[in-house]
Amino acid sequence: MANGVVDSMWSTIGGILSAHGPAVEASAKSYTPGDFSVHFFLQLAIILLACRVVGWAGKKFLGQPQVVGEMIAGVILGPSLLGLFFPGAQLGLFPKETRNVLYAGAQLGVGLYMFLVGTTLQIDKFKSKAKSAAGVSIAGIAAPFIIAALITPFLLGVPGLFAAGISTVDATLFMGACIALTAFPMLARIINERGLADTALGTLSLTAGAFDDACSWCVLALVLATFGAGPGVAVLAIGGGVTYAAFILLFGPKLLAPLGRAVSRAGEMSVTVLAITLMLFCMSAFLMDAIGIHAIFGGFILGVVMPRGLFTQELKKKVEPVAVVLLLPMFFTYSGLNTRMDMVNSPTLLLIAFGILVASILAKGGACYLAARLAGEDNRTALGIGALMNSRGLMELIIINIGLQKGIIGPTLFSMLVLMAIVTTMMAGPLFELVYGRKARASGELGSIDGRLAPEPA
Repeated sequence: MANGVVDSMWSTIGGILSAHGPAVEASAKSYTPGDFSVHFFLQLAIILLACRVVGWAGKKFLGQPQVVGEMIAGVILGPSLLGLFFPGAQLGLFPKETRNVLYAGAQLGVGLYMFLVGTTLQIDKFKSKAKSAAGVSIAGIAAPFIIAALITPFLLGVPGLFAAGISTVDATLFMGACIALTAFPMLARIINERGLADTALGTLSLTAGAFDDACSWCVLALVLATFGAGPGVAVLAIGGGVTYAAFILLFGPKLLAPLGRAVSRAGEMSVTVLAITLMLFCMSAFLMDAIGIHAIFGGFILGVVMPRGLFTQELKKKVEPVAVVLLLPMFFTYSGLNTRMDMVNSPTLLLIAFGILVASILAKGGACYLAARLAGEDNRTALGIGALMNSRGLMELIIINIGLQKGIIGPTLFSMLVLMAIVTTMMAGPLFELVYGRKARASGELGSIDGRLAPEPA
């Protein structure tokens, strides 16, 4: 009897990560709510461990900010590394059926973070740099699409890169959107970790990056409309996004002012005010997601018009540690689970991947540098802007995942664009320090990096 109990116990332990619901196919059981819960908590624990360890190693040995380590950790946990060497373990930890839960957590994390970033945007500094921001934004869009128009006809001639039958116009628009993209969440965390959040350079880069990303998503909506989604997708995304942004920017400050006054009177943010604020964030994220832009822009736009002063201080104190440490790493891991690094496996494909990388760097970083110089920025500041704007990160992975899922690109081009996203993101921080950060810290313009990092867990 004792042996039977022990055998039963070990059998139960061995099946903890298995599906326990009724069979939906002859050989497959379905996942119950309890199965999703078990996987979610284990996944989150492993994600947090991987992100902290890889982030620490990247910061210590490579001089990379924590956020870059978290991006790499996401790729490590996916099929590119863990799945390559331990496919059974990787699939057991992150079965396909549980990824929708992880996706929802990822969107909450990145949306909350961008909401907090929006509360740090210095509107007065943006107004003083409006000319530079406009020039950088336009250059950051125009040059990538020109480069895309030059290289796309060649890429179309390579079998398997694009979907069969795709038009040159659609392929060019998609490539242009990928090259023009600036990793807005990644850029925001790099700016925060480098101590640039309250500087004119940081504000200019964030604003230009937000505009470029919004344009890239609108172009993607146009491409998707030609792939069967219909023109209503593009009209809703562009028209709805512009209308909502205009409404929030014009009327948001007055409508939200009572929240700021309530916090000032009480000397702290009450649970009721926090609940109202988070509800407004969720509705804003929902609207942007529903019309086809992205939830993060809803969070960011709302954050821009939130009351400043004590309200913002209290909000960051209550929300930022959980958003940065607990929720945001899910965003990186979810994208990493869809990333394959073993697809570029021949000299020809490696050469094409290298060409795309070089073209992307010159188009985005070079154009933004020239635009900043023409707008009157000094050489050091312009180089710093070019370095930051060239970071693409996980937003790139999101847009190319959409392209892969919708049949616009093939797995090989997807992998090339993943390589481009990782390399441009990893080079952004060190390059910025080389051309701007070191001198600025030596002269006292910026504080030390270690003193300006995002909150660490207690």
